[in-house]
Amino acid sequence: MPLTDRARQIIETLSTCENIDDAESYYKELRRLEQSFNGDHAKLSLVQILSIIGNTERFLILDALREKDRCVCELEAILNKSQSTVSHHLKELEKVHLVQGWKKGKFTHYSLVQPKFQEILAQFTEWVEGISNWSMSLPGINRVA
Repeated sequence: MPLTDRARQIIETLSTCENIDDAESYYKELRRLEQSFNGDHAKLSLVQILSIIGNTERFLILDALREKDRCVCELEAILNKSQSTVSHHLKELEKVHLVQGWKKGKFTHYSLVQPKFQEILAQFTEWVEGISNWSMSLPGINRVA
């Protein structure tokens, strides 16, 4: 497959980097990293979860549910948002099985789904433990002892 203009531009930039003898081969190696990532279901699942909980309002919902189960009206008060906004966030959290809702009288209550959080923790821990390129400090930042 012929190289795109963007690929040629990146290869040209890579050719100016230290310790790269064959920029085109190295570029192809780097592209395989993305392909490998995109073929890894566990990593893509983690990306989806992190994307959903990366929203401040959704994380606030999760934080509020850490303490106790709550009905939608309590979450409306906590977020100071409309019922439709809260429901939208709850649907997103339910979609990835982080929360579960159930009817209690005329109200819907929500709680956290512990097995899902344990699964996420295990996936994230495995990913962190696979890091082989730790920096002990960042330039200009003092190391924490």
